[in-house]
Amino acid sequence: MTENQSGYSFAVSENQRMIRSMVSDFAERHIRPEVMDWDERQHFPVELFKQFGELGLMGVLVPEEYGGSGFGYQEYVDVIVEVAKVCGSVGLSLAAHNSLCTGHILAFGNEEQKRRWLPRLATGEWIGAWGLTEANTGSDALRMTTTAVLDGDEYVINGAKNWITHGKSGDVAVVMVRTGEKGSSAGISAIVVERNTPGFMAGKKENKLGMRASETTEMIFDNCRVPKANLLGTEGEGFKQAMKVLDGGRISIAALSLGIAKGAYEAAVAYAKERHQFGQPIASFQGISFKLADMATEIEAAELLIRQAADLKNRRMPVTKESAMAKYYASEVAVRASTEAVQIFGGYGYTKDFPVEKFYRDSKLCTIGEGTSEIQKIVIAREVLKD
Repeated sequence: MTENQSGYSFAVSENQRMIRSMVSDFAERHIRPEVMDWDERQHFPVELFKQFGELGLMGVLVPEEYGGSGFGYQEYVDVIVEVAKVCGSVGLSLAAHNSLCTGHILAFGNEEQKRRWLPRLATGEWIGAWGLTEANTGSDALRMTTTAVLDGDEYVINGAKNWITHGKSGDVAVVMVRTGEKGSSAGISAIVVERNTPGFMAGKKENKLGMRASETTEMIFDNCRVPKANLLGTEGEGFKQAMKVLDGGRISIAALSLGIAKGAYEAAVAYAKERHQFGQPIASFQGISFKLADMATEIEAAELLIRQAADLKNRRMPVTKESAMAKYYASEVAVRASTEAVQIFGGYGYTKDFPVEKFYRDSKLCTIGEGTSEIQKIVIAREVLKD
């Protein structure tokens, strides 16, 4: 990080202190007691998100004039981290709602569209979804097959989206559709579709390894007619919009990863101090203490990358490289930290009676969702090799 890239101050603002304390307290009282029940039942706790709305956490980045909290990305990172330290599933859903659906409308909606949808999203009255991925076009989004054909004053949408967070429970979705030539970046548009629209339905719900309380389903469109007024921006801008939205989304997933890593690390530290073998706490053994040292160092490094990206985003500066770096590194750190946490817990770490096995399962998605680690390396390499 060079001085002219980021002016990020290491001082924690009063807003950040307040948010960290509030969210941490809420998570301990309302999330932690239910974590394993929601995980086992694959239950998406819709009512919890209504409570998030009352706290202003469903529109962290949304200006107050649209019903949001009007905070910046540093505060947003704090929100996601504090939730993910307790439950990655809830953190994932909160991040997807804020940065993808709500963030897309905030960034690219016109004034009428913002006033129509943002207050409901920011207050938690509505939950948002965002649809880019399809069954055969994961990282190859330009070859999507979901189409929108203009018929008078309406678009007729046909196709399906996969791996969609809140694909069933979401009240409104921003959907990327093909309005032009397949394979062309100018052939994709972004359209908002409300849940009660005829021809818009949920498909298969995925049975996942981790993040099981975060709903992931198909979204299916069968001659779904949507007003032309629901188009975000102009026709053909959708792919470029999506890439900009993902710049912010990568900060979200980096923050989610950081929260999971911190949760696993804190559990491991506490256990290492309490667990005794050979007449002493296992934290006194170098094999354990070195694991904790590595975890602590990598977590600090991940947070620095995230804070740099958040600062650049706040200042509306280019952030593609930095957000990709933060997402790539933090997600890999989450996997390593949770793996080592299980190892420190030993046999107990492999059971559902202790929290680290869930951190372990949840962490892996962070290296896949919103662009795999391999895609992040492509993005980073492209940026560093620019003339």
